[in-house]
Amino acid sequence: MVLTILHMFQDYTLHTHSIGFDGRDSVQAMINRAREMGFRTIGISNHFIVNPIIKDSKMYSYAVQGGYSNIYSASFNEVMSRFVPHYVEIEKLREQNPDMKILRGMEVDFFGNNKWRDGFEKAIQILKPDYTIGSAHFVEYGGTLLNTHDWKSADQQDQNEILKFYWENVANAALSGLFTWLAHLDLPKKAGLGIGDEWEEFEEIAVQSAAHTNTAIEINTSFYRKYLYEPYPSNRVLKMMAKNNVPTLLSDDAHNVENIGRHFDEAAQLIRQFGLKKFQR
Repeated sequence: MVLTILHMFQDYTLHTHSIGFDGRDSVQAMINRAREMGFRTIGISNHFIVNPIIKDSKMYSYAVQGGYSNIYSASFNEVMSRFVPHYVEIEKLREQNPDMKILRGMEVDFFGNNKWRDGFEKAIQILKPDYTIGSAHFVEYGGTLLNTHDWKSADQQDQNEILKFYWENVANAALSGLFTWLAHLDLPKKAGLGIGDEWEEFEEIAVQSAAHTNTAIEINTSFYRKYLYEPYPSNRVLKMMAKNNVPTLLSDDAHNVENIGRHFDEAAQLIRQFGLKKFQR
């Protein structure tokens, strides 16, 4: 099977996850599937999430139970001990798969304090990733880290404050200049939050911040599901992206081989529908 989208917009897939982090298949298996799908380039972008209190979060206990606690690190030394051998593996696979371009990426949770930024900048000077994806799965609130799933159980007032912090964090991630692009921009809708029109002004600030730094925003196709059949970001945000001429690209956020290239054709229809003209190459 070769996706028709490949002949129109892009011949690469860069937002992918592998076993050893929270993916289900090996890097080689992901490469093989990308080749079968007609992609010429694949990037492996496992989670790079570092926060000193990350293991006190509710989500960490679920990660331990699910076998993917490796995506959470309490220090940069800890995350480096995982990424250095991971990148060495990718280098070896480049030699073994000369017909494919294989890139080393990372999906990074942005925390806007100076200590985190200093640690991150030192880490990427050593690792030298080919690209970095900015994301925000957590909000620091009330002295703890709250994952998207935790926000749903908060009362209305706390939900609103958490969402404000979330969008501020996304805007600051865009302005930081640290990232090649931003992932699943309106992530709160995964928990049914932040969908109302009152959040439009916050989305606008984030999109304008990306436009200011020419930071791309992905169309993440992982949220084409029956209960809310659309990708990240929403149609409302896609309109803002077109208006502000923000660069975009398609991302499948693949956590297994079956996810690679999923729903790219539907996303291509949105690109045409909303008149998005600027693409990440």
